[in-house]
Amino acid sequence: MSTIDLAALSGLDLMRWVQREQPTDLPHIGRLLGMRFDEVEHGRVVVSLDTRPDFANPLGTLHGGIAATLLDSVMACAVHSTLPAGVTYTTLELKVNYIRAGRTDGQTLTARGSVLHAGRRTATAEGQVLDERGKLIAHATTTCMVLRPGD
Repeated sequence: MSTIDLAALSGLDLMRWVQREQPTDLPHIGRLLGMRFDEVEHGRVVVSLDTRPDFANPLGTLHGGIAATLLDSVMACAVHSTLPAGVTYTTLELKVNYIRAGRTDGQTLTARGSVLHAGRRTATAEGQVLDERGKLIAHATTTCMVLRPGD
């Protein structure tokens, strides 16, 4: 595992470190699903992944949990990118709208998350998952609780 003190990094610095280093020794859902951090800015994160047959539901299309995980990840990471070092968060609410079925044959899905409000106690964000043709697969909103030391 890396010797860098991840807790000492601001959220934006941590997200940029993950994007740059692509750590393989740091367990996280993105590693499990093969997520790539394509863009990281203050309040905005873009992640992509290539689908595979393991991502299928019993009908053979993309399982809704994959889209929900992408959305939760990009929205929460966008929130994280606004936080100073030592401040964390957790998802309080996630609302997902599914628009169309996704394929599981290696197509690239791109998820975008953007912060709408970054307050002292809560933050809200929105996100979209798009297929290779730019077609909307799902969109969502989230509310995160901001956890400050001593709270």
